[in-house]
Amino acid sequence: MESEFIDVAFAGEKVGQVFEGQRNFDLVIRYNEQNRNTAEAIKNSLIDIQNGEKIPLHYVADIDITGTPYSVSRENVQRKVVVSANVAERDIRGVVNDIKSAINASISLPEGYGIEYGGQFESEAKATRLLLITSVGAILLIFLLLYFEFNNFGLSSIVLLNLPLALIGGVFIVYFSTGIVSIASTIGFISLFGIAARNGVLLVSRFQILQENNDLFNTIIDGSLDRLNPIMMTALTTGLALIPLALAGGQAGNEIQSPMAVVILGGLISSTLLNLLVIPCVYYLFRTNNN
Repeated sequence: MESEFIDVAFAGEKVGQVFEGQRNFDLVIRYNEQNRNTAEAIKNSLIDIQNGEKIPLHYVADIDITGTPYSVSRENVQRKVVVSANVAERDIRGVVNDIKSAINASISLPEGYGIEYGGQFESEAKATRLLLITSVGAILLIFLLLYFEFNNFGLSSIVLLNLPLALIGGVFIVYFSTGIVSIASTIGFISLFGIAARNGVLLVSRFQILQENNDLFNTIIDGSLDRLNPIMMTALTTGLALIPLALAGGQAGNEIQSPMAVVILGGLISSTLLNLLVIPCVYYLFRTNNN
């Protein structure tokens, strides 16, 4: 009975409703503000006992003020506490790796406790894995299309050699600019695959056509000169269009466009220059060894 009295006195209990026009309000009874707003007032609040007498509440209970969480969060039936932070001027993965190293070196968790890392870092890791799988799929698809085009494994491999040539410029420009390979940068690398493969197809297909009437050396010289203008023109127009995006990395809204443009721009430079040097040489060696 005493516990029920205490519950009503301090928490209140609904005993009816009050109507005012079209609105209604709950009628709750409890102690007034003066008798329940401090620990001292609660201690000295009188409660009824079974024999009808009134005694202060601190005669039968210890009154104390303690801090408790506003809510208890659980996941998979286990209690959890979320510690969050924002990352600025650094990549999320690098920050999380530093946090893991610091925690592993200085904190020993008791039995039954554990740490899980999530949030944007977790989403970024899943997206990175998906993009890596997509990259491998893109390379295989490009090789398959090249094989259907040339019907020759060696020629398809020569064109595919343009992919690492494009990656060279992309990796260098990322290293000397931000040093961070983000999701946007990875998308830029995938886009480079198609651009680099196209340049290789232009050269090798021209070599194939000219070789019917010329010797190998003249075929490579004439074919490279024939494709120099279209390759350079495409690279220049694409590069000029990407320069404003690459330079606007610090502006709001360019968090994805700018890193992608930087990677494509760097890959275009290395792919275009090395494509006109490496691919003719490799083609010459391939034809020499197969004749």
